[in-house]
Amino acid sequence: MTHPNRALEDQDEPALLRDQFRQLLRYRALLATGVAIGLLGGGYLALSGEDTYTATGEVQVRSATADPFATGAAADKGINIGSERQTAVSDTVGTLAAGTLLKAGDDVTARSLLTGLQVTNPPNTLTLRFAYTGATPEQARARAEALAQAYLAHRRARTEESIENMSDGYRAQLDPLEEKRDLLEEQTGLNAADDVSSARANIIVAISELTRKISELKALDTTPGYLNRKPVAPTSPTGPGLPLLLGLGGVVGLALGLLLSWVRLVFDPAVRSTRELVHSLGAPLLGTLPRERGAAGALLAIGRGGSRLAEEYRAVAFRLAYDPAFAGSRRLLVTAPRDDNATAAAAAANLAAAFAEMGRDVLLVEADLRTPSLARRLGSAAHEVRPPRWAAGEGDGSWPTGARSNVDVPGSGAFALVAGAPAENVPRALTSPSVGRIVAEADRPGAVVIVLAPPVLSYADAVALVDRVAGVMIVCDPREVHRSDLERIREIIGASGGSVLGALLHPSRGRLRRGERTPKSARLRTGGPGDGRPAPAPGAPAPTGDPTETLGLRTVTVPAARR
Repeated sequence: MTHPNRALEDQDEPALLRDQFRQLLRYRALLATGVAIGLLGGGYLALSGEDTYTATGEVQVRSATADPFATGAAADKGINIGSERQTAVSDTVGTLAAGTLLKAGDDVTARSLLTGLQVTNPPNTLTLRFAYTGATPEQARARAEALAQAYLAHRRARTEESIENMSDGYRAQLDPLEEKRDLLEEQTGLNAADDVSSARANIIVAISELTRKISELKALDTTPGYLNRKPVAPTSPTGPGLPLLLGLGGVVGLALGLLLSWVRLVFDPAVRSTRELVHSLGAPLLGTLPRERGAAGALLAIGRGGSRLAEEYRAVAFRLAYDPAFAGSRRLLVTAPRDDNATAAAAAANLAAAFAEMGRDVLLVEADLRTPSLARRLGSAAHEVRPPRWAAGEGDGSWPTGARSNVDVPGSGAFALVAGAPAENVPRALTSPSVGRIVAEADRPGAVVIVLAPPVLSYADAVALVDRVAGVMIVCDPREVHRSDLERIREIIGASGGSVLGALLHPSRGRLRRGERTPKSARLRTGGPGDGRPAPAPGAPAPTGDPTETLGLRTVTVPAARR
């Protein structure tokens, strides 16, 4: 059976559009700001603008005709409605209307009068619609009617002037003919020749034709048109009201907010979506930790009944257990991109508990020797036990050959913990043979070794462990990690011989109250309540937090007692 080819998810346009829309909704503050600006602008325009009133009248234009009831008579004969519309808004009509309004007590100039006039022509009609906008209903009505009447008067005067000009032209042709006729009549009495009588008859016919034309011009109906719809005073202001302006302002404000969100999205260096995180890191998404109330003070979610957070950790552990890259070595390095490592520590402890619940022999190694805090955060759940034989016979009891702890997980079992301890030379401690022996315990059947390392971009400690723990899991907040950070992590781990097994996302812990907030530089130097880390022991080198600090640049400090 041949399965139909399915398009890749990255090429699915509806999925991409939904993803982009969700990304824009991340900036709710910008969207709310845009909507608020639009509503304020619409309210300001509605409340600050003066009320205006519009009165409308309609004029039907007609041409002069001798018999309007004759068969075949056309009302639009010789009418160019576009030219008539231009005539209606001309200065001549404005001057006539201003003179009429002045007699009624409305002193307005023709230029100002024409400012509020709008003349339109409904399609397929010989109608001109005069709409005038004024400050009061009566003013709008009076001026609209005056302009319509002035147009009709101007058109009538123009028609009558044309008739008078044509009549004058005919009379100019008629006068010489009448003189010539009179002269021929005098000659007819003296000599009754046939040619004289014929010429006289022709002149009389021409005179009759011109007289008929003059009579027809005088008989023309010069009515320019009819005022079909007389303007009346409007009862309500024109223009959009407050509800409409608020609605338009909200729509424009939403568009502005989307534009601002899009600009913010374009210049946002943070990871914008899960697809982008997977693409930048080059590894799959193992899981997303839910936000759970009441879990802030407890490190272990495994063992709490009805915990959604515990179920997510179990799902991640099962996914890793069946991952060929992890199942071959059963070693996992858990770290964060930079800064705070508290969530990575919680993830390492809960994954260790989940693997213990699956019946595995789990060893959790805290390789964070700069600000170790895992044993303190586990509290009474950790019980100190004897170290293995190889560790008891070598070293001076310093990390990692010191005592181990068993961590009891209620209802799930227990796992071993090698807690971190402040070291004089962190790079030397992480690359010591003892660490290699501890990591090699994963070679025993059914054993799993999980190593918790400091942030990979803040210190080189995680890079020093990649050659022994090749599988790396990144614990990060998608709203804080940058795409460039993920690409750099992928390059660093790949160049060190390791591979990123996946990413585990956790929600933001929210903003601390102003009294609880601790500067980042202070947390990196001394730890404190801001990140849940204890201060380093007296005499131990304090971490500087410099991302450029590498193994090759660190200074080895030898105590005076060893010299």
